[in-house]
Amino acid sequence: MTHKREIQGNVIKIAGDKTATILVERRVMHPRYHKVVKRFKKYLIHDERNELKVGDEVVAIECRPISKRKSFRLKSIVGA
Repeated sequence: MTHKREIQGNVIKIAGDKTATILVERRVMHPRYHKVVKRFKKYLIHDERNELKVGDEVVAIECRPISKRKSFRLKSIVGA
């Protein structure tokens, strides 16, 4: 069985029916300056029951492609 990736981020936009945009932040070490810097990426996630609101912190899990850019589905809501 394959390992499914899980991402955690904040909902920044409700993008149409059953879709939300989340912003995932990761911290990496800068190669030259050896300082921890933030890197951001946006993902579209599938929200089957339309229960997300802007500002919610969520966990999403990888799934089969649902549309061109949507390959994650909502697993749980961590906080509001």
